[in-house]
Amino acid sequence: MRLRPTYWLWDGRMPHGALTLGPGREGIGKSLFCSWLAARVTHGELPGVYHGRPMSVIYAATEDSWERTLAGRLIVAGADMQRVYRVEVEHATGTTVPLSLPRDCDDLATEITAHEVALLIVDPLISAVDARINVNQDRELRGALEPLARLADASGCTIFGLAHFNKATGTDVLSRITGSRAFSAVARAAIAFARDTSADDGSCVISQAKNNLGRLDLPSLRYVVESITLDTEEGPAEWGRLTITGETDTHVEALLNDADNGGDDRTERDAAEGWLSDYLTANGGTAASADAKKAGRTAGFSERTIERARRSLKVTAQAEGFPRRTFWSLP
Repeated sequence: MRLRPTYWLWDGRMPHGALTLGPGREGIGKSLFCSWLAARVTHGELPGVYHGRPMSVIYAATEDSWERTLAGRLIVAGADMQRVYRVEVEHATGTTVPLSLPRDCDDLATEITAHEVALLIVDPLISAVDARINVNQDRELRGALEPLARLADASGCTIFGLAHFNKATGTDVLSRITGSRAFSAVARAAIAFARDTSADDGSCVISQAKNNLGRLDLPSLRYVVESITLDTEEGPAEWGRLTITGETDTHVEALLNDADNGGDDRTERDAAEGWLSDYLTANGGTAASADAKKAGRTAGFSERTIERARRSLKVTAQAEGFPRRTFWSLP
């Protein structure tokens, strides 16, 4: 038996040569994350097996227009567009048809090898599954996903497939994914997305929800989305750009459960409000938000509970200086 080490496209988070799932609700920037990820791969900027070595990306999208949506997102994310390829499947009759799994796995393998592709993005994964397959039946869905996983392993290409959350509740993030449990079972890793409604900067959070080949206790990442204007032949147009702002102790699972339960426990929030009021008062009424959050965590409160306490106390947030720092002040 031959033993093989695990390599990473993105150190610790996204395994090289395997399927990673990206679940989350609609409208929180999952596709913008795909553009961010593609841009980093095309410049060799991700910490991992291709760091310092620009590689190519195949972007297979079924719901968004390339000209009106995807190309602009990739450009504002900074992608090397000479290294980004889109999927166009041509039928024997000469017509263009949608990507279909597992039918097109062999042809994808050929293109991955020919163009030094390190990452295949499928946005969303469920839409690329053959329409004749019942995605709610575990055995049927595995028939589409397992050949895709074998393709990743054989080619060394990481496959990142977006997924949507259903309306289910529960403590397990993976149980919320629309479709059969086979989606999360076949994937070796999952990176989940959720909006933090208590954040004063409108930010969202990315957390590791599954990691069969590495650590699960990785720090979550916080990101914001901004609008960028580009000139086109038909006039100026806007596209979203995702920026990762740093690590956070808030986990997607906690955000989803918090939304299900209607917020933090009242007693805990009351305690956090009292602590935050005392902390700001002791600092002359104003303190850097980063310092307040750090002190709050030391006092035993989660970051999202501190944020909710800030909003309840009507503490103002204002960015100052360069580099920009946010300060909280008592009203």
